[in-house]
Amino acid sequence: MTTTTTSAPRPKTTSAPRREKETGGALNVFSHAFLVLWVILAAGPLIWVALTAFRPSAEILSDPMGWPASFHWENFSNAWNKANIGQYTLNSLIILAGSLTGTMLLGSMAAYVIARFTFPGNRFIFMLFAGGMMFPVILALVPLFAVMENFGLLDTRPGLMIAYIAYSLPFTTFFLTSFFRTLPTGVQEAAMVDGASHTRTFFQIMLPMAKPGLVSIGIFNFLGQWNQYLLPLLLNNEDEKSYVLPQGLASLAVSQGYRGDWGALFAGLTIAMLPVLVVYAVFQRQVQAGLTAGAIK
Repeated sequence: MTTTTTSAPRPKTTSAPRREKETGGALNVFSHAFLVLWVILAAGPLIWVALTAFRPSAEILSDPMGWPASFHWENFSNAWNKANIGQYTLNSLIILAGSLTGTMLLGSMAAYVIARFTFPGNRFIFMLFAGGMMFPVILALVPLFAVMENFGLLDTRPGLMIAYIAYSLPFTTFFLTSFFRTLPTGVQEAAMVDGASHTRTFFQIMLPMAKPGLVSIGIFNFLGQWNQYLLPLLLNNEDEKSYVLPQGLASLAVSQGYRGDWGALFAGLTIAMLPVLVVYAVFQRQVQAGLTAGAIK
C-alpha cells in the first residue's frame, strides 16, 4: 500500500528584477515630475514677462496674469526709442566686445602657462586666481573707485572694460587651467620638436583644441558681464547716455513706474533677455561638451 504526499504550495514571491523595475519606474516618474516643476518655475516668469510686454498698461494693472487681448507692438518701439533701450543695448555690446575678448585672451594665456609649464611659484599663482574667486567684489568698490579716479578712467568705456576683465579673470583662469591639463601633451611636444614657438603652439594648436572649454567659459562670462549692474553703477554713473543695459533697465523701471507705462517696461525686459536666450540656444551643445570634457577624458 502506497501513500502519496502532496507538498504545500509555495508562496509566490516577486522576482528581484521585477522589484528593481518597479522601483526604477517610480524614480523615473518622480524625476520627470520634478523636472516638469523645475521647467515651470524657470520658464514661467520668462514667458509671463514676454507676454506682458505686448499688453497695455491698463490691461496689466487690471489683470496682471491675463492673456493679451491684442498684441501692442508699440511697447517695443517706445522702449527702444523713447526709453533709450537701443542706446543702452549698443553701449553694452561695445563694452562687452572689449571686455569679453580681453577676458578670454588673458585668461586662456594665463591658464595655459599654469597648466602646461612647471616653474617656481606655479602653484602659488594658481591659488591666487582661485582666491580671487572667493573675494567679494563689494569689498573692493571703494579702492577700485579711487584707483579708477587716479588713472582718469571713471565714466569711460576702457575703464569699465578693465573692471569687467579683472572681475571675470579669476574664474576664467581657474576653469581653463583644469581644462588645459586634460589636453594631450603629445601634440604640444610634436609641435615643439618641429620648431614651433610657444606663441605659435598656443594660438594654432592648443587653443583650437580647447574650443569646448573656451565656449563654455565664454558663455558664463557673457552672462555675468551682460547682467553686471554694481560695477557700472559705481564706475559709469555720470552721463545717462553712456549707461549699459542693466543701468538703463533700472532707470526705466523708475521712470516708467511713475509714468504708468508698464508695457514699455516689460518690453525693455524682454529686449534684455533676448540676447542671452539666443546665445545659450546657439551654443547649448558646446556648453555641455565643455562642462563634461574634463570628466570624459
